[in-house]
Amino acid sequence: MVRSRISRIRVAFLAVALVSTLLVLLPPVGTAVARHAWVEAVQYAVLAMVGPVLLVLGAPWRLRGQSDPAGTSLADRLVRSRSRRERGLAPWGFLLAFVVAAIVWRLPPVVDALARHPVLALAELATLFPAGCGLWLELVTSPPLLPRISGPQRALFAALAMWTIWVLAYIMGFSGAGWFAAYAHQTGSGPSPAADQQIAAGILWAVPALCFTPVVFASMLGWLSDSADPDEELRSVTATAHDADRVTPPPPRGWRARSARR
Repeated sequence: MVRSRISRIRVAFLAVALVSTLLVLLPPVGTAVARHAWVEAVQYAVLAMVGPVLLVLGAPWRLRGQSDPAGTSLADRLVRSRSRRERGLAPWGFLLAFVVAAIVWRLPPVVDALARHPVLALAELATLFPAGCGLWLELVTSPPLLPRISGPQRALFAALAMWTIWVLAYIMGFSGAGWFAAYAHQTGSGPSPAADQQIAAGILWAVPALCFTPVVFASMLGWLSDSADPDEELRSVTATAHDADRVTPPPPRGWRARSARR
C-alpha cells in the first residue's frame, strides 16, 4: 500500500514537471515572455528549479520493480557510477554549472535577447534544466540514486544556489531604473514596467525559497539528529572496558589450587 502510494506520488511529480515545462515554453506563456518581465521570471523559475526538482523526485530510473540481474539497466549503471559518495569533485561541478547558468540567464542583455527572440528559450532549457537536474541529484534522494554528499554539504549547496538567485532578484528589484531594456517601454494591458519588474523580483524570491529552504532545514535537522561525537563514543567504550576490568579482576595465583585442597 505504501509503496504504491509512493509510486503514484512520483508519477505525479514527473507529470507536473513535464506539463509545467511545456506550459512555459509553448504559447500563450511562451509568447507572453516578450511582453512581461514577470512571465519571463516564471519561465526562468520553472526551467531552473521547479521542473528539475520535480523531474528528479519522480524520475523512473527503473521501469520495473526489481533491478536488472545483469546490472545493465540505466539505474544500475547510474548507481555504480555514483557509488563513491565522498570522493571526486562532481557534486561541486554540478553546483558550479547551476550557478553559472543561473547567472547567465538573468543578465540584462541575455534577458533582452530572450524577450525579442522567444525561441532562445530552447537554449535556456538545454542549459538550465540539465544543470538543475544535476544539482538536485546531489540534494535529494531519487531512488535508487542517493546524494553523494553529506547533510551539511547538501544544506550548503542548497543555500548557495538559493542565495545566487536571491542576489540577482535583489539587484533587479531594488534597481532605480528599468533593469531590462526590452520591457522598459511596454505599453498596453498589464502592470507598468516598474511594477512588472517588482513582480518578477518577488517571483525569484519566492520560488527559490519554496524549493531550497526545505532542503536546508531537512539536511541540517537530519544531520543533527543522526550525528554523534566520536570522541564521546570512544570515551564511553573505554570507560566501560575499564569498569569491567575493575568488577571482575583475575583471581590471585594459586587460589583455585588452595580451594581444591580444602
